[in-house]
Amino acid sequence: MTPRLFDLSSTWHLRSTPDEIWKIIADVDMSWPKWWPNCTFAAPLVRTEAKGNSQEDILKATTAHLNFKASLGYTLTISIHPTNVVTPSEIDFDAGGHLEGTGRVVLTPEAQGQATRMDIEWRVRPTQRWMNVLTPLATPAFTAAHSLVMRRGEEGLIKALAKRTSQATD
Repeated sequence: MTPRLFDLSSTWHLRSTPDEIWKIIADVDMSWPKWWPNCTFAAPLVRTEAKGNSQEDILKATTAHLNFKASLGYTLTISIHPTNVVTPSEIDFDAGGHLEGTGRVVLTPEAQGQATRMDIEWRVRPTQRWMNVLTPLATPAFTAAHSLVMRRGEEGLIKALAKRTSQATD
């Protein structure tokens, strides 16, 4: 049985510039667990030798192994390895672990550059047998759990942006 392909997308509207958002989502330490609830590091970052010293080169030489705890009680461990980085607008990545496939984050300025639309796309297949067995019946539940994880991420990023803004004005 071929695992089902999940095409999952989320759109976040953030009241910050693409540059402000980029500083948080594309830092070379891949510190999403600092601001994304229910996201933790599953292992230390893996970094191969970067082609150069730019943020783009360092990110493309980095793999993060992250745990995402779903509201249904299970945890997915996913590796994220950037494959294409265009500052400050796009990151494409390969995903591995419990979900294999690709992802993309695209930042598009809105409101004369004072706000940003953040589109997040995942094209992944589950690798765990239990998920593949349950997928025909549990697809709506898995999709809802993904939506909640993403909503929590959006809320966490909004708080991180507000904190960063308040620190900059202090």
